[in-house]
Amino acid sequence: MSLDLFSAFIIGLLGSGHCIAMCGGITTMLTSALPARSKYQDQKISINGQSTLVKTSSKVTLVILYNIGRIASYSFIGAIVGFTGSIAAKNIGMPLAGLRMFSAIFVILLGLYLGQWLMCLNRIETLGKKIWQHISPLASKVIPVDSPIKALSLGAIWGWLPCGLVYSTLTWALASGDILTGASIMLFFGLGTLPALLTLSIGFSSIKYAFVKPVIRKTMALVLISFGIYSFIVAYQQLF
Repeated sequence: MSLDLFSAFIIGLLGSGHCIAMCGGITTMLTSALPARSKYQDQKISINGQSTLVKTSSKVTLVILYNIGRIASYSFIGAIVGFTGSIAAKNIGMPLAGLRMFSAIFVILLGLYLGQWLMCLNRIETLGKKIWQHISPLASKVIPVDSPIKALSLGAIWGWLPCGLVYSTLTWALASGDILTGASIMLFFGLGTLPALLTLSIGFSSIKYAFVKPVIRKTMALVLISFGIYSFIVAYQQLF
């Protein structure tokens, strides 16, 4: 695993408290709306007067699928941003080290945001709401979530939810200057957010209280700030 991918995973993991605070309510709402059935429970339905058995997806399966859809959207956006970075590097002549300095600044801002010391990323989230206004109505077409394809589709829509954590990591994908690396960075970021959200979805609500404790949240924020400062210094040395 490259340093960029590992870093993206750590950012997702350290930002789990923000994920739970922002998406925990959505996760809980969606999970409670799913049918309470055991895994692949058989149901009898009537087709042309004859009874037949069909298998229905479990709650856990649907939860996993809409998380897969969410991470797939992250990867798709990461590919777009990575491609944009490659255009900036090749056609405009912008050095990748300069883009890395830019992304390091966003990681520092993310740490300040998660620690609730400086909330300037709220403004960036506001910009993302304009896109979200056009995408969010699609969710009504896949609710109730009673099939795997609906769960996957809802997750793909969910991935476009305005989020300062996602946008900060996208600057890392931008600095990669490569479409595949950009997608991979966002994939690993999504995997980093997965343990907290998946555990919360399955029913371990106690993890929510652990991640949102001020001490844990501020500790994770300080780690991110330190990582951002280190990344900025490395990029600065490469640039100059």
